[in-house]
Amino acid sequence: MKTNIKVVTVFILFFGLSGFIRSDNDIFFEISRSIDIFGKVYKEVTLNYVDDINPSDFMLSGIKGMLSSLDPYTNYIDESLKKDIDLMTKGKYGGIGASVGIRNDKVTIIDLIEGYSAQRQGLRIGDVIKEINGTYISKQNYEDLSDYLKGDPGKVVKIIIERDGIDEDLVFDLVLEEVQVKNLTYYGFIPQNSNNIYLKLSSFSRSAGDEIKRAILELNKEKEIHSIILDLRGNPGGLLDQAIDVAEKFLNRDQLIVSVMGKDTTRVTRYYAKEEPVGGNSKLVVLVNGHSASASEIVAGAIQDHDRGVIVGEQSFGKGLVQTLIPLSYNTSLKITTARYYTPSGRCIQKIDYSDESKIIKHFSSDSTKEFITDNRRKVFAAGGIEPDTVMSNDSDSKQVERLLARGMFFRFATYFYNTHQNMSMDDFDDDEYFNGFIKYLSNQQFEYSSKAEKLIQDLKSLTENESYLEELKDDINELMKKSESLKVVELKKYKSDVVANIREEIASRISGKDGRIAESLKNDKQYKLALSVLGQDKIYSTLLALETTK
Repeated sequence: MKTNIKVVTVFILFFGLSGFIRSDNDIFFEISRSIDIFGKVYKEVTLNYVDDINPSDFMLSGIKGMLSSLDPYTNYIDESLKKDIDLMTKGKYGGIGASVGIRNDKVTIIDLIEGYSAQRQGLRIGDVIKEINGTYISKQNYEDLSDYLKGDPGKVVKIIIERDGIDEDLVFDLVLEEVQVKNLTYYGFIPQNSNNIYLKLSSFSRSAGDEIKRAILELNKEKEIHSIILDLRGNPGGLLDQAIDVAEKFLNRDQLIVSVMGKDTTRVTRYYAKEEPVGGNSKLVVLVNGHSASASEIVAGAIQDHDRGVIVGEQSFGKGLVQTLIPLSYNTSLKITTARYYTPSGRCIQKIDYSDESKIIKHFSSDSTKEFITDNRRKVFAAGGIEPDTVMSNDSDSKQVERLLARGMFFRFATYFYNTHQNMSMDDFDDDEYFNGFIKYLSNQQFEYSSKAEKLIQDLKSLTENESYLEELKDDINELMKKSESLKVVELKKYKSDVVANIREEIASRISGKDGRIAESLKNDKQYKLALSVLGQDKIYSTLLALETTK
């Protein structure tokens, strides 16, 4: 009887295991079958299509089409994009030391790195790139710009520049150098007579943690640090190990920073702080906004869950996915989403569920309404990014100012103003001169902007166009249009401080580079001022972190 039971048990176990084995075999069979079909389709179309097909481009289209059914972070990286990956993983590249972007449909210098050839040889923010080594540059070939401006150190590139306020084009012969990218783009005591330090972390490429550590140690030698503002606004993230490295500069040794879980939900990798925090017990505020993502959210989430500091600003982006770079043949790579990360309290802050519109991905439940608890028993939530402990918007209350900013008018005016005035300093011109000069510049540029009132008046005009009584209303409507036009300047005068603040920030960047821009921007930064206020009031700081309830 016992023997029969053993036989039956082994028999059932065998069939149980064989079910798992068959499942594995099934997926490998499906993979093999699909590769075979895909290869044959690719071969037959490439060889027999009525028109000639570029085999490489055709394959690339197939790969991109396949990956497009997943999330936007899973990408195929060919040789042309490998430089960008090297920049993130190594923190350096061969280049001229300038950031370039599209401004008013033109390829424009938007920032310069101090000490490199672009800055040393006289390029300016606002300069428009017309040609590089004989190749005409426009927004159409903007994506290929790194092929022209990045390369092996020592290579010379000839750049033709159009500069606002200067009639003739300028020619520069720039030597490519090994450019070391700084993650920590600004640090110092602000206000200068205080014991508060401000750290602006713009990325999480190689050495981000070391840069934070060196800055804090350097400033601590100058005078004792009582409080820290870590600014992660606009920081899109980067390397996972650097997020961990930055977080442990503020958290206690052995505190959990982040957990990572992939397809196998039974295996969770947990990362803990391995060193004593260089930030000590100084009071801490972390600034975030809608462009703070990924590694920024790992740091902010860990600090929030351990009640180490107050999060101030706007809700973060909400990227809770982890990518792994897998090398492929022919100097190509695959960046693939392999896991989700979870904050110390257990939150996954991924905002977008890419399975909603995909037939390929199995639906994932994010528990967005579930409550999680911090160390001090505060309630926090999962999906949708990191929600600040204190919310504050930095946007102007004026839609017209926001429109001017979006259209790059402050950038353009600062470029023109700086190029047409010699030996400028931030103390040379008062606010009235800036403001009046800007109003005149807008008039000369014929900047068009329709206010909400104008749109309503235009709608009224459209509604009455086919009516017989239009002639009776025509004069009234035209009078309203004239009044609404004059109200534009009235609105700008009402928000003169916002206008001047944007102009001064751009002018400061022309005079003193990125440091000047950041220092000037903080003078009118609502979120930064709120952070200082929170740090300056012990009771509010303690209440926000529920420190009083734990005594």
